[in-house]
Amino acid sequence: MRWFSLLLFVPLLGMGSISTAQDNRKEELQPIPTVDLKRNAPVEYNTDIAPIFENKCFVCHSGKQTEGDFDISSYEKLMKGGRKRGTKVVVPGKAEESFLFLSCARRIRPIMPPKTEPPLTPQELTLLKLWIDQGAKAPTTTRVRARVVVGLPPALVKPVRAVAVGPDGKQIIASRGNQIHIYVAEKKQEAGKKEVLDWVYQRSLVDPNVKWPDGKPAGAAHVSLVESLAISPDGKMLASGSFQEVILWELASGQIRQRLTGFTDRVTALAFSGEGKYLATGGGPPSEEGELKLFDTASGQLITEIKNAHSDTVFALAFSPDGKYLASGAADKFVKVFEVPSGKFVKSFEGHTHHVMGVGWTPDGKRLISGSADNIVKVWDFDKGEKIRDMPGHQKQITALMMVGKTPQFLTVSGDATARLWNADNGATIRQFSGAGDFLYAVGVSSDGAVVATGCEDGLVRLYDGKTGTLVKTLAPAEAAPPK
Repeated sequence: MRWFSLLLFVPLLGMGSISTAQDNRKEELQPIPTVDLKRNAPVEYNTDIAPIFENKCFVCHSGKQTEGDFDISSYEKLMKGGRKRGTKVVVPGKAEESFLFLSCARRIRPIMPPKTEPPLTPQELTLLKLWIDQGAKAPTTTRVRARVVVGLPPALVKPVRAVAVGPDGKQIIASRGNQIHIYVAEKKQEAGKKEVLDWVYQRSLVDPNVKWPDGKPAGAAHVSLVESLAISPDGKMLASGSFQEVILWELASGQIRQRLTGFTDRVTALAFSGEGKYLATGGGPPSEEGELKLFDTASGQLITEIKNAHSDTVFALAFSPDGKYLASGAADKFVKVFEVPSGKFVKSFEGHTHHVMGVGWTPDGKRLISGSADNIVKVWDFDKGEKIRDMPGHQKQITALMMVGKTPQFLTVSGDATARLWNADNGATIRQFSGAGDFLYAVGVSSDGAVVATGCEDGLVRLYDGKTGTLVKTLAPAEAAPPK
């Protein structure tokens, strides 16, 4: 919600002058009415007001990035108001003179929230008015974060949220719902043609602790959706991220090697360092502090938890080629870089206007690449901290980005149902991979770029010849038989 960024550019010479200015506008505002709540108890900030701000304002006005220099993540910061002009948005005891109330009521401009976002309901607006009229008092209670309990998803929930391709291109791993399916390449002799590779379902990874309410084994990898996957550089281990946990699997046996816990929410990003020594995890609850942790792969020991790395969910991670740095991208629109293994902040890159969903490094470590839900790929000069170029092309949000081996080439997938291969050196699109019928979430590629896999909302994994862009095979959910 970006309405407070506009607030600081409105000269508040007095409420009367603002109202008069609005009368001259051609388009009439439709004010939101207040209602009679028949409430006797005083309005309490943490109980009644903070949840309104959290649901409709925190994306742009909390944490390290606060548009318009206005932070409403706490009572103290709210009452401080916009710092650039010293604007007092709340006048205790006088809602009718408070910019916050009048803007939320759509009685003056800029309206809050803007037309593109849901407005306050009459009930919410009334609570805000009562709170201000009652003196805009500080919290008298402590907010307790609600404990989230997840259950097994319905069998029909099969979007492919993550895919991973083995380094040699002979193993494809896909998540569908809370399942993880493994496909392997087998040689196939076609009549009158040369020998080719075909991908067939091998098995599913199963955590025996995941059970239905009646105690029967669920035959699933996690309780909740599998949000992220990463294969170790040697191709022997798989990391899978879900709600509040990461599991490290031995791919040869399908056995669980380590279970990492202690996460507050979904684990939406995973990355192994180049030599496989470290595993980085990213995630966190929406509109709150993004979680960024570094583990020792061999022991599963937590090495570093980077506090306040981002002010929103982390969606992308990538180690630098020399392993000295970790880049992250998040819903707060920033790309950031931290030292490994200390977690010390190095620098940030600002310019995206929506969630950063993918990051990568060029082989020389001198450039960073980021893909965002603003539909744009950006290339950054790491040393200078400056943008080199924008790379438009996708028509909807970019959802994932993957570098191709030790080359300046990289892949992206998007909500526009296409995958693209790019060249970071010149900003050109090398080729496009089409054929998907729905929103794409994930992309994977072999080290040599020969095998490309995409994951789709329709539950299909599509395999392409990375050198030509030709669709080779479609892996449907039915090909993965339920584990015995």
